[in-house]
Amino acid sequence: MNLPAPDDRPADATRWLVTGAGGLLGRAVTAALAADGADAVGLDRHTLDVTAPDALAAAFTRHRPDVVVNCAAYTDVEAAETEQELAFLLNAEAPRHLAARCAHQGTRLLHLSTDYVFPGDAGSPYPEDHPTGPRNAYGRSKSAGERAVLDLLPDRGTVVRTAWLYGEHGRSFVCTMRERARGRGPVDVVADQVGQPTWAADVARLLLALGRTPQAHGVFHATNAGRATWYELAREVFRLVGADPDRVRPVPGAAFGGRAPRPRYTVLGHGRWRELGIPEPRPWREALAEAMGRIS
Repeated sequence: MNLPAPDDRPADATRWLVTGAGGLLGRAVTAALAADGADAVGLDRHTLDVTAPDALAAAFTRHRPDVVVNCAAYTDVEAAETEQELAFLLNAEAPRHLAARCAHQGTRLLHLSTDYVFPGDAGSPYPEDHPTGPRNAYGRSKSAGERAVLDLLPDRGTVVRTAWLYGEHGRSFVCTMRERARGRGPVDVVADQVGQPTWAADVARLLLALGRTPQAHGVFHATNAGRATWYELAREVFRLVGADPDRVRPVPGAAFGGRAPRPRYTVLGHGRWRELGIPEPRPWREALAEAMGRIS
């Protein structure tokens, strides 16, 4: 029988495991942990199948994490309408398997979720304890994953909802608008959906703070502060790169069609950060201005 190598870490050291480490947010989290000198390992979809309990058990035996950050997910909102089985496998069943393994090992789990768990019919920011009511298959799959984590890990599970993500690497709306800004002619952008543009690096910093706060369990919202439409975000991107914001034209979401119903308003409140004494997320325009100099 092969036994794990002895663990010679200091007693107060924390070992981190990041799933979905090859994605936009996963890369930001692993980068933040590396910059902080943390004891961490990142596993992407090629090195860990989060849908396979045996694979999860092997990863836990090998790496023995104290905190797991689950960034693995099915994120194609449109395709989820026709690939619901796959969406639920990755967004609901995989978190359930992961939470069960964490419960068995006594490990904390930070599980990433989305603003799309809400119906989008509010007129003020959704607080963390507001009832969910997703409008599309993607949102339903993520809501099911949230419930699994909170049910199986009532004291060690943390659901972290974020939204409208962009990062230094990977595709995002911000990257697309920056590319369009370099071209010519008008750009039509949805003006009737309201949310919170959010820099992945800021989410990563919040996740590190949560991981180092033992009493941080339950639901938290990790989005940059304020609110914007996609149209307003696009205009700000154009402005920051020196293009004419008036090239951006407002259009209704219905103009783009699509199978998945989109919530109109998913601004998230940040009340729980104050409970822990952790600074609330900064405004989205401030974060975007800093990020634009670092996006590849």
